[in-house]
Amino acid sequence: MNRALPVVQLRVPTDEDAVAWHRVFAHPDVMEFQGGKAAELSVYDELTARQRRHDAERGFCLWTMLDEDGQVIGFTGAQPWERDWGPRGEIEIGWRLGREYWGKGYVTAAAQLTLERVRAAGVPSVVAMVDARNARSIAVTRRLGMRLAEVFTSPGARREGHCYRLDL
Repeated sequence: MNRALPVVQLRVPTDEDAVAWHRVFAHPDVMEFQGGKAAELSVYDELTARQRRHDAERGFCLWTMLDEDGQVIGFTGAQPWERDWGPRGEIEIGWRLGREYWGKGYVTAAAQLTLERVRAAGVPSVVAMVDARNARSIAVTRRLGMRLAEVFTSPGARREGHCYRLDL
């Protein structure tokens, strides 16, 4: 049975969102595939500033995700893959959600909005790089209609990553 997806809103991250992201992502389960521990507030200060630049320059970024009550629950969006391995130069969609919001459809709803916005910005295709052990995110890629295209091993952590693709 398909349930209705929740209502989500996306906005360009504000300075205050750095604090909200720091708070909402400070759970070991959320950071399991991102190094395992919470990042410092300065990481989110820099990340939100970079996303504002991406939005101004490209028309898309990692947007702050808000629930139906306007509470910050995570982020979703797109940005160029900037590492020197993997799908270099391609536009990657991604998401991160506070632990208490898992399993309610927020990421799928927000990722669908992301695809609409990125398509409207003229991006012809996207990738999603997902840790091979991250079954929840792999399920989201499937719900979005993405297909597994390549498998990479990250140089530092030596973890297997799946590259999913979708033509827009």
